[in-house]
Amino acid sequence: MQSQIFELQYALDTFYFLVCGALVMWMAAGFTMLEAGLVRSKNTVEILTKNITLFATACTMYMICGYAIMYGGDWFLSGIAGGETLVKDALATSVENGFEGDSVYSAASDFFFQVVFVATCMSIVSGAVAERMKLWAFLIFAVVMTGFIYPLEGSWTWGGNDVFGLFSLTAMGFSDFAGSGIVHMAGAAAALSGVLFLGARKGKYGPNGEIRAIPGANLPLAALGTLILWMGWFGFNGGSVLKLGDIASANAVAMVFLNTNAAAAGGAIGALLLARLIFGKADLTMLLNGALAGLVAITAEPSTPSALQATLFGLIAGAIVVLSILALDKIKIDDPVGAISVHGIVGLFGLLIVPITNPAASLVGQVVGAATIFVWVFVASSIVWAIIRATIGLRISEEDEYEGADIAECGMEAYPEFTN
Repeated sequence: MQSQIFELQYALDTFYFLVCGALVMWMAAGFTMLEAGLVRSKNTVEILTKNITLFATACTMYMICGYAIMYGGDWFLSGIAGGETLVKDALATSVENGFEGDSVYSAASDFFFQVVFVATCMSIVSGAVAERMKLWAFLIFAVVMTGFIYPLEGSWTWGGNDVFGLFSLTAMGFSDFAGSGIVHMAGAAAALSGVLFLGARKGKYGPNGEIRAIPGANLPLAALGTLILWMGWFGFNGGSVLKLGDIASANAVAMVFLNTNAAAAGGAIGALLLARLIFGKADLTMLLNGALAGLVAITAEPSTPSALQATLFGLIAGAIVVLSILALDKIKIDDPVGAISVHGIVGLFGLLIVPITNPAASLVGQVVGAATIFVWVFVASSIVWAIIRATIGLRISEEDEYEGADIAECGMEAYPEFTN
């Protein structure tokens, strides 16, 4: 009887992990559509190429070395698939503990769920450096980011290892449930470094410092991308509960789904209202980024707030992202999709509000953890960007930027029937 209970729990937790991983993989489509909608039509094919290739790169590099760096072991060499020995060991532990508190699932499903997070982190970089970075420069960076930079900071947080053997973030009370800092702020730190190396798009800022809007080519596509991301986020946060096979876990999953949705709604409303106050109009791009900001903010701790608290957190995040986008524009940090604000500034906000509802987390731990993640990713990324710039170069030529990266980098257009 105990064996049958275990087998059912094992099957349910494994299946839940796989479904949530598939939802997070679908976020790759969301990022792709969002970015394709917010860039000019002459750069669409390159954006599509980057997003699909970065996903493939993340999956491969995390298999080769990233997973082993983050959690130990030798995934690539041993080909772990959740075999019979692992299942027997898990059964013994689960029976001993009365089937409470254990996550029992295939190791292969764990890898699959983790690898889509790596791709999400790298997708954040793609939008921020859009319309002026060389395709192959970006892809070379993706290899290092997904195979080394992200896994190492992940080993200090979710992996439980000491930071360069010096101190433990876990012991300091650092908590990041699904990755506001570990995934989103890390991606934004790499993106910020890349943007600083690249500089702004031609024509973005006038000779007197005036900001010139560069509208996206396809706002319906951007809206679709946002809704896809909203949906995929249920797997992102919900899957991070790590199991579903008992009453407590099922209730936790339901609360995480509820709070994830509530925060996104609050973020959309907060951004729309503030944009109306500032611009006198309903700004769709701010609305979209507001929804994403709410999702990023709640990702650090979606299980302990009430639904009302999650909505308020999202509302504040939506207002923060509007102010951040405007502030970065004023200091000439050109981010075509607002990724640094959505994932970086709001990712930090998400980490800092965790202790409000989770007493196990400490504010000091959150601050130190955020600083550790940002400094490591920013410095490591800067070294890689600098090496790439010194060798093959980072930026396409001014002529290619004017003509569009599609023709220069990919040799085709997204909308060949129309002129740019």
